[in-house]
Amino acid sequence: MTQALLTALATEMVHYYQDDPQHIQHFIKVHSFSRLIAQLEHLDADTCFTLEAAAYVHDIGIKPALAQYQSSAGPYQERPGAPIALELLTRLGFPPAVAQRVSYLVGHHHTYTDIDGPDYQILVEADFLVNLYEDFPDDAAARRHAADAAYQRIFQTDAGKGLCREMFGL
Repeated sequence: MTQALLTALATEMVHYYQDDPQHIQHFIKVHSFSRLIAQLEHLDADTCFTLEAAAYVHDIGIKPALAQYQSSAGPYQERPGAPIALELLTRLGFPPAVAQRVSYLVGHHHTYTDIDGPDYQILVEADFLVNLYEDFPDDAAARRHAADAAYQRIFQTDAGKGLCREMFGL
């Protein structure tokens, strides 16, 4: 498993979201936090590779969700996102097991029950770190309140908890 595949995937996702800098910035930040948490948690290389791929494509279902439902809410983007991610990773030559797992993560990353692995947990935590900031750009009190609630309810890894505390002053 190579960095070249991840680079190709990131490039494809920039093209997928062309003229949409908000979503490009979002997946790049989620990828960065995912990788940082994975390194701090000492994830093995194969799990980290899968996580990084999932971070790049985690919101790939937003475009069809907006077209079909006029909403980017989690459940609407999970459904169409999983098969799109699977097709993209397969086309780029990702190993089938990685493509299947990433597809699963895309199809569940807004489902916070039955988290079944460190890649899933870290993806959720990284997405929360970014969303907490992006969703409350001008309201520090609301952001801190939401961060505290997420910290109590969502965060499980030591690294994710530490980042959440440091970022949002908890």
